[in-house]
Amino acid sequence: MSAAVQTVDWANAGLYTILAIGAYLQWRKNGGRPALWVALAFGTIGIVVIVGRLPGADDHDWVVKIELALLVLFPYLLYKFTTAFERAPQGLERFVGLMTIVLLVWSFALPHVPQENEEWSNGFVAYLIAFLFHWSVLSIIAAVRLWRAGGGQPSVAQRRMRFLAAAAALLTAALLLAGLGSSEDSPLSLLIGILTTLSGIGFILGVAPPAILRLLWRRPEAARMQDAIAGLMRAETPDHVTRGVLPPMLAMVGARAVELRDATGQIVGSYRPHGGREDEEVEVLELDLPEGSLSVWTSRHAPFFGKEELLTLRTLGSLTELALDRARLFSQEQAARQSLEEAGQLKMNFIALAAHELRTPVAVIHGVIETIERRKEQLDRADKQELEGMLRTQAAGLKALVEQLLDLSRLEAHAVAIEPSRIPVRERVEEIVSLTAGSRAGEVEVRVPEELEAVVDPDAFDRIISNLVANALHYGQAPIRVTAEREDGRLQVAVEDRGDGVPSEFVPRLFERFSRSDPSRLRAVGTGLGLAIAHSYAEAHSGELRYRQALPHGARFELVLPSSA
Repeated sequence: MSAAVQTVDWANAGLYTILAIGAYLQWRKNGGRPALWVALAFGTIGIVVIVGRLPGADDHDWVVKIELALLVLFPYLLYKFTTAFERAPQGLERFVGLMTIVLLVWSFALPHVPQENEEWSNGFVAYLIAFLFHWSVLSIIAAVRLWRAGGGQPSVAQRRMRFLAAAAALLTAALLLAGLGSSEDSPLSLLIGILTTLSGIGFILGVAPPAILRLLWRRPEAARMQDAIAGLMRAETPDHVTRGVLPPMLAMVGARAVELRDATGQIVGSYRPHGGREDEEVEVLELDLPEGSLSVWTSRHAPFFGKEELLTLRTLGSLTELALDRARLFSQEQAARQSLEEAGQLKMNFIALAAHELRTPVAVIHGVIETIERRKEQLDRADKQELEGMLRTQAAGLKALVEQLLDLSRLEAHAVAIEPSRIPVRERVEEIVSLTAGSRAGEVEVRVPEELEAVVDPDAFDRIISNLVANALHYGQAPIRVTAEREDGRLQVAVEDRGDGVPSEFVPRLFERFSRSDPSRLRAVGTGLGLAIAHSYAEAHSGELRYRQALPHGARFELVLPSSA
């Protein structure tokens, strides 16, 4: 039994020495408060283990008192390690600090530390009880804090934190058993040594786990990363890229939120899931990327326990930037293709318009001219007047169509200058109705206050209202009503009829060029340009043209233009 106990003791000496050296090297490499507390904590326990193996060390009271003081410091340093991530209540901080200081002073104030075969004095028993209480309380607090904080962490960080928590609990159990007193070759001493060994292994796995073990622990995050990369390759739009990659990024480091920015600082995408503790302390990590940055709102444990995960996150962020560039190029290609298709459709619509709207009046004009030339001697005065009337009507139609096309080209080229001036609204509307409706002017009712004036561009106003009135005459039914008022510094004009209104499925395309609903196509009325021109003039005037269903039925077009009083 004695040989087994000695073997375990030497194994523990090696374990805790390795642990102390590993913690020190990690602090020198990475720095930071958490690494410093770890180096101090395991440095103290390493010194105790090494000194305890030196021949004759326990024969000197001052050496034993230093060992006791270091043992007092170990759970306090481990507790301070946990507070580097999450602050403890001030009351607990004061209690723990005061208890540690008192116990340190008491350790050096002990008159004598009894050897193995010596009887314990009452003072030493009281000290031992206080020592075990101090160690147990601090170790349990540290273990609970580490275990609880590991709940929302990724796999590697969670396992490291919980190994540290379990190791602290095992070492506390070993210390409590040692406080019972036992000979060096007893089964209890062997059990204490084994618990200490398991605790040392747990501490090593928590502080510096081997790379192969970290790879095994990281398999869930590796699978998420592979899925995210596969999603990046399939994503066709920037939105698909960010929606596919940000949630796995968040899970990879146990973050609370993640935000991706481009080189100009603009937010490209962000993800913040619901849930989580509102009172949890978070740290914002800024990861620089080749063409932007990645902001991660994560727990304060991530920089210490998840450094490799953060490096992986930076790599994934760089891949995301490449995927975003590819998605933008793909979106631009799609947009260009759609523009070409729309241009082709517009061309076809224009050809159809020319074939129908131009051919008919041209054919009529050509026929009338030939009739006049061939039969001019046979035509009486009434016939000539009728033919001249047909010529005027068809020529007026051609002129109106050409003006519409010219209007549209100027609007698309942004060559329309808006020059507001004061106009009497009622007088202007009546004039527009008279010119547009002609003989049907009686079907249009103008309800505009006599005193209403507005500062608007007269030409744009004429174009919009004339097209709306013409549209109502062509597609609606009498009575047609034009109303106007000024509200909040804006002129509002409405043209309303009592026809069937616009089919709901056609409303989204109502203001598109060459757009005509099926009923209008069957009736072959209009070019599909009037409303598009009116809408474009309204936008050029920094205004708005919108459609509403009239009550109880019919179409209602509302024009809103900025106007000073």
